[in-house]
Amino acid sequence: HVQLEESGGGSVQAGGSLRLSCERSGSNARFNTMAWFRQAPGKEREGVAAIFTGGGAPVYADSVKGRFALSYDKSTNTVRLQMYNLSPEDTAMYYCVAALRPDYVVANKPLARARGYNYWGQGTQVTVS
Repeated sequence: HVQLEESGGGSVQAGGSLRLSCERSGSNARFNTMAWFRQAPGKEREGVAAIFTGGGAPVYADSVKGRFALSYDKSTNTVRLQMYNLSPEDTAMYYCVAALRPDYVVANKPLARARGYNYWGQGTQVTVS
């Protein structure tokens, strides 16, 4: 049974940094695509950053470009989202998601929608004040 285990959320002041981690457990199956989505109360879910584990540069939402950095560690099957210069607008529940075999949208626009991802973590709260 594949699970995604998130860690690293918390509260920080504006301008601060946090790092989120997401580790796969329960299976040796390799995800093709891993990403972070976030959702704030009263707002639509937003794709933040995605990475194709086979290679290639991460993809970022315009709202986080230059402030967030996504990396994939093949040895531990972990994705890490380093977040810098956080603002209150970044406050949200952050979800790690993954796809074993991405559909067309995930393969071409990995931040467009979350429902193309087969696996979800439970979410980790990020609060910026």
